[in-house]
Amino acid sequence: MAAQGGIFSQEKVSRLLSRHNGKPVLKPNRTLSLKDSVANRKPKKGEATCITEMSFLMVCWKQNNFVDGLCSNEMNSFYSCVKAAQAAMKSKSEQTTLQGGRLPPKLATTLLKRYPNLRTEI
Repeated sequence: MAAQGGIFSQEKVSRLLSRHNGKPVLKPNRTLSLKDSVANRKPKKGEATCITEMSFLMVCWKQNNFVDGLCSNEMNSFYSCVKAAQAAMKSKSEQTTLQGGRLPPKLATTLLKRYPNLRTEI
C-alpha cells in the first residue's frame, strides 16, 4: 500500500513539473535530488536520572557540614542509582544497534558518499 502511495506521489510531482501542458506548475529553486551528506547533529541525551538521590545527598551534606562519612547511606543509594541508569542506557544503545534503529549522522554521511545519489531531476 505504501509503495502505491509513493508511486502516486512521484507521478503527481512529475506531472506538476512537466512542460506537457505549457508552463510547469512547480518551479523548484533547487534541483530535486538528495544531498550526499547529513547534518552532523548529536542525539538527544534524554531526561536526567537520579535527581532525587542527588538532592538527598546534597541535603545531607548541607546538614552535616559536607562530611562524607555521615552521608554514606545517601552516597551509596546515589551511586547504585547511577550504576543502574548507566546499565539501562548501555542496554538501550545495544538494542537500537541490534534492531537497526537510526544511523548516526557520521555513518549515514559515509554511506551516502560511498553510494552517491543521481544528480538529475525527474
